[in-house]
Amino acid sequence: MIETRELTKRYGDKTVVDHLSFTVKPGEVTGFLGPNGAGKSTTMRMIVGLDAPTGGSVTVNGRAYAGHTAPLREIGTLLEARSVHPGRSAAGHLMALAYTHGIPRRRVDEVIELAGLTSVAGKRVGAFSLGMGQRLGIAAALLGDPAIVMLDEPVNGLDPEGVLWVRNLLRQLADEGRAVMLSSHLMSETALIADHLVIIGRGRLLADTTVDDFTREAGGGGVRVAAAEAVRLRSLLAGPDVTISSSSAEELLVNGRTAREIGAIAARHQVALDELTPQTVSLEEAFMRLTRDAVEYQSAPSPSTAERKAA
Repeated sequence: MIETRELTKRYGDKTVVDHLSFTVKPGEVTGFLGPNGAGKSTTMRMIVGLDAPTGGSVTVNGRAYAGHTAPLREIGTLLEARSVHPGRSAAGHLMALAYTHGIPRRRVDEVIELAGLTSVAGKRVGAFSLGMGQRLGIAAALLGDPAIVMLDEPVNGLDPEGVLWVRNLLRQLADEGRAVMLSSHLMSETALIADHLVIIGRGRLLADTTVDDFTREAGGGGVRVAAAEAVRLRSLLAGPDVTISSSSAEELLVNGRTAREIGAIAARHQVALDELTPQTVSLEEAFMRLTRDAVEYQSAPSPSTAERKAA
């Protein structure tokens, strides 16, 4: 488990991470999201002791990272896949890491096979493609069979097969009871993998919630129902904590009842439904709405064809 408490990092008068508190729990994939410049990389570096906090604290399995005698057995990380000596082979790089932590050679062979690098284990890392480098970085993160895995942009440069492999791997690791922390700009992948979200902007916590709750709340909540007998259905669904509005004669927006409850009531009273849709948005849409005011680098809209011709 990773725990940050009021974690803060300042460089001169600039606060990069601002009193940040969250927990990455065992058995879950936690998506760690934020715009560029939000403080994600600095936070991850502080977790593994590469940067010292200005204030607050962060622990890995109950103690500071530096307090572990064999940290690779506690937390495996992928922060920069290319930070490997280009003259070393993949196997040589992993063996060097293994020697420092008392990890046997058979484990090196296991992670090489797991990452699909068996055929290139003896090749110089400097000749690796971006995707192969990512696989090597993930193999290194898993080398100590750690209880925590923290990966920054793990699918960067991977082909579709590699992306699917990472997705299934992270799900498997969480199902085994490990704590998984994933930082990515690919919202569609995060939505498929993550159970929990920690979203930051300008170094501050913006959201700490589940994926489902986040997208549901951003979508405004409620369930859209379409039925020819909308007036009758409205009376059947009414209740003390239920609010119902109409956008047309045959459509209702129901708050206070789940889609399952609405479907059961309609079936019990033999009301045919043409639509039953919980009102949610995509993770990307919800993220963009939440972080709109926390984006450090704003892009200008592209000029239209008419505007380009006029210029």
